[in-house]
Amino acid sequence: MKAGPNILITGTPGVGKSTLSQQIAERSGLEWVSVSDLARDNLFYDGFDEERQCPILDEDKVLDELEDMIAEGGKIVDYHGCDFFPERFFDIVFVLTTNNTILYDRLAARGYQGTKLTENIECEIMNVIRDEAMDSYNNDIVHVLPSNSPEDMESNIERIILWIEAWKRDNGSSS
Repeated sequence: MKAGPNILITGTPGVGKSTLSQQIAERSGLEWVSVSDLARDNLFYDGFDEERQCPILDEDKVLDELEDMIAEGGKIVDYHGCDFFPERFFDIVFVLTTNNTILYDRLAARGYQGTKLTENIECEIMNVIRDEAMDSYNNDIVHVLPSNSPEDMESNIERIILWIEAWKRDNGSSS
């Protein structure tokens, strides 16, 4: 039996995935796995994108590393992409979305500029991550949540915690 549900929290950079994931992990006892941190700590890269000034993720190495973790259950996986994760990995998928003006300010404050800033804003405008999730997973498990304000964050935390508690009841898990 899995230790708990496996949850994917995804969305464009800057929508609040890491903050939400950390808060849910603290309140639920599930383990937060930041794919970006996992890749950085283990050098799971396949080159460097000069135009965007960022490393290129080696998806195969990430998936190999996650395989046993996911089998254990009880993981909250946080990443800005989702189409390379197998559908069997997750019990539920949450896609965070943010108003473009708010997102622009968040990304600019992080130092994003040029192509990297423009492409991320366009990604959010065109619902790229939402569409990836809908195309990659059973639509019954994909939920789109607004992430514009502290109130949205708290509402999302409460909603996800309630879902985790229901999953544990339904699956006979007491952890």
